[in-house]
Amino acid sequence: MTVHSNVLDMIGNTPMIEVTSFDTGPCRLFLKLENQNPGGSIKDRIALSMIEAAERSGAIRPGGTLIEATAGNTGLGLALVARQKGYRLILVIPDKMSQEKIFNLQAMGAEVTLTRSDVGKGHPEYYQDMAQRMAGEIENSFFVNQFGNEANPLAHETGTGPEIWAQMGHDVDAVVAGVGSGGTITGLGRFFAKVDPGVEMVLADPEGSVLANYIKTGEMGPLGSWLVEGIGEDFIPDVSDLSL
Repeated sequence: MTVHSNVLDMIGNTPMIEVTSFDTGPCRLFLKLENQNPGGSIKDRIALSMIEAAERSGAIRPGGTLIEATAGNTGLGLALVARQKGYRLILVIPDKMSQEKIFNLQAMGAEVTLTRSDVGKGHPEYYQDMAQRMAGEIENSFFVNQFGNEANPLAHETGTGPEIWAQMGHDVDAVVAGVGSGGTITGLGRFFAKVDPGVEMVLADPEGSVLANYIKTGEMGPLGSWLVEGIGEDFIPDVSDLSL
């Protein structure tokens, strides 16, 4: 067994398991267990990728402050990486997120600012607008911006995708994922378009989100509301390439 010297070395290389305990219909169904990342979700991958990209570009300097708008899981990944690298972390979170997740973030050293979940993009209390504004007001800070940061899908194009491809023995018909920022489905879509263009990318979207309707019709459609944390959107994130 491998002995790691740093928790960040444990991000990625998550196990794959085949579902055999219930009927999966006409397919063999495999699950990529991203909950086995140290922070408990797939977002550990992009947290490390985006922070290290900011370090390489000089966008964040030692002792600086990272600021992000998140539904929670990206925040957990950022908290994990920020603590290891010595950064202050401020997270702006919609008020529909679970109290348990907020307690978890605070226990990991993040500073949490709650804002309204009933307002849309462009409103001063919308979580992304608030985070971007705070980054402009705090010295030596960096707005991570998972929704527009190309290091987000890159983490999946160069990491998650190749892992799935290898674990499945280069035999994949379809990949199903939800969309929060769109980084996962975009990065995986780019990878599989290169290695096997026949692989179908499938978006699982909660009712109330605009994404499924946009893919089907090319129009945003009516915006509703949804209780699911972390997936579904009320806009098309810049980082998302839904043509995939």
